Amino acid sequence: MVDWDLLRNTSSVHIMTQLAQERGLSASACLVGTGLLPEAVVDPTVEFTARQELAVVRNLLARCGGEPGLGIEAGSRYHVSRYGPWGLALLSSRTLREAVEVALRHIELAFVFGRLTFEESNGEARLVFDDHEVPTDVRTFLTERVLTGIQMLGKELFAGGIPMRRVAFRHARPVDAARHREMFGVEPDFGAPANQLAFDSAFLDIALPHANEWARSTCEQLCRDLLARRHARAGVAGAVRDLLVRNPSAIPDQAAVAAELFMSPRTLSRRLNEEGTSFRALLDEVRQTLSEELLDRTDMTTEQVAARLGYAEAASFIRAFRRWKGCPPQEYRGRAVRERTRTPELV
Repeated sequence: MVDWDLLRNTSSVHIMTQLAQERGLSASACLVGTGLLPEAVVDPTVEFTARQELAVVRNLLARCGGEPGLGIEAGSRYHVSRYGPWGLALLSSRTLREAVEVALRHIELAFVFGRLTFEESNGEARLVFDDHEVPTDVRTFLTERVLTGIQMLGKELFAGGIPMRRVAFRHARPVDAARHREMFGVEPDFGAPANQLAFDSAFLDIALPHANEWARSTCEQLCRDLLARRHARAGVAGAVRDLLVRNPSAIPDQAAVAAELFMSPRTLSRRLNEEGTSFRALLDEVRQTLSEELLDRTDMTTEQVAARLGYAEAASFIRAFRRWKGCPPQEYRGRAVRERTRTPELV
């Protein structure tokens, strides 16, 4: 299921605005409906939601949607460097098989709208893109972009690329399929039952030229951390977290948070339940994070930390902290101090 509120970096929207500008559409016009200014597109600290990127794609297609193979042109600009740690994890994988496994584990970090799966049988490997959740008005463009983006990654993982056996699209044949043929090296099937790239499975176990186990595992951990942060800020739960940490010295209760979000406490509980969490769980999570920050970075006493986090008494905070970390706050602080001051051993 597509998470339309999941945050993404600016690379994909940057490509879309460049494509639009080359066709006479200004960056401002391309960003209509996103609430963002053109300078945000090149700001590495800014993140877009999938929903905002969808608005950009629609603005581009409103002006240039009649151009055959526009999705192919867009996808050809997605190089491995655009994907951050996700791309580097693929590049440093030992084999193509491992790269596919890594890619699918963290697929939310790619600019994919829809579901991507892998199949293998009878000496053939297939990457299948399910576009049924993609809105019909952007489906052809985004499907072409995804399959072309995969092809581009293959060219960067293997110096000569991976020869395709078959390429298939569910949408109808365009008036000109020259871009499709040039990109994939074969005549694609259109009006097919599924969108897919098929190649000889022998390529799956060939060693990749930039394999590095340490780099791959490190980049995978970065992928996990990045996804965790992005999920934490998505949906109603993300809005609640933002309100809870806005003023750590006066953490609001559920009624105050609900009022800030223009809903009743009962509605807030229901919405959080739909996202698999609760106000109490989010409050607990925020208190744990803030308590660690205060113990690590200040000289506040346990009583002061407890009061800052909204506990009526220090004993309640100490019990909660034991549950979180398995030790009382002062023991945690002592361990952290010893860790920071430990003299490295000479090898």
